[in-house]
Amino acid sequence: MTVKQSVELPTQKMSPKDFASDNVVRWCPGCGDYSILAQVKKVLAELGVPKENYVFVSGIGCSSRFPYYMGTYGFHSIHGRALAIASGVKASRPDLSVWVATGDGDALSIGGNHLLHTLRRNFDIKILLFNNRIYGLTKGQYSPTSLVGKKTKSSPMGSIDNPLHPLSVAIAAEATFVARTIDVNVKHLAATLKRAADHKGAAFVEIYQNCNIYNDGAFEYATDKETKDDTVLALEHGRPLTFGKNRDKGIRLNGFVPEVVTLGDGITEDDLLFHDEKAEDASLAYLLSRMHYPDFPEPIGVFRCVEKPTYEDCLDEQVRAAVESQGVGRLEDLLADGDTWVVD
Repeated sequence: MTVKQSVELPTQKMSPKDFASDNVVRWCPGCGDYSILAQVKKVLAELGVPKENYVFVSGIGCSSRFPYYMGTYGFHSIHGRALAIASGVKASRPDLSVWVATGDGDALSIGGNHLLHTLRRNFDIKILLFNNRIYGLTKGQYSPTSLVGKKTKSSPMGSIDNPLHPLSVAIAAEATFVARTIDVNVKHLAATLKRAADHKGAAFVEIYQNCNIYNDGAFEYATDKETKDDTVLALEHGRPLTFGKNRDKGIRLNGFVPEVVTLGDGITEDDLLFHDEKAEDASLAYLLSRMHYPDFPEPIGVFRCVEKPTYEDCLDEQVRAAVESQGVGRLEDLLADGDTWVVD
């Protein structure tokens, strides 16, 4: 048995073109996935890690074409199982940088169980969840994140399902890195991807991604130049939760409930909630994940970033301990060990 340890990946000068495959990118014109693909290639090039050290894994959906368009190793797996495969890759090859491209349907419906356990185990995997609040590949059915009342081909009278909130799920599962960004906010998107790449542990990034065919404008409130100053709250570690064009609005606690206030008339920044992404207790991060438009400005940025042992490192330590105490084993001995039966 060979025991593989996590190692520092080598670096070299790279460009985004080095991470492009020779496949023609085929998404609908205007799809937000183009922006995500461009920024992922840009960020990976800046990291300088050779492309053969990366593996991209996907399930099924528009987002799951991602491995075809990356000039890296990759798996286009089956619906909802990308994280199971990615976990196996990382456990057997902890020296590789493993990324998962998934969607709100793929990750939160059939793949919800795998998502929970990958996050709680803290595998060092980067999970990019493209959230467009719709099933795009199968032509516009409502998804686990679609809002109540959403009329689609599968909910012609309006969805009656309560939507899942991906960040709340990730934080409840004890993910060590949780963030949200937006496809067209390319500077913020790139910075968030860089933070995720640098994190040692399970990194979960929700990306608001516009499906201009089946759910166009789902996040227009957060992207429109006329409204976004009042509908989006950019998180900054150690800073008060302020927003608005003049940064004159903020979030404070009224008992255990957040409320929007206007600075002035006796209300100062000291009265506001201060963001702490490194807090071991995830209560504040969870509270922020429950803030939704139109009642609140929606936070973007890093909600949580803490350090904990990764699954693959703990697994390797157990393997090393077993080899040191019992020696290198043989598969044949393992198969023949214990109770056996002979069927005539």
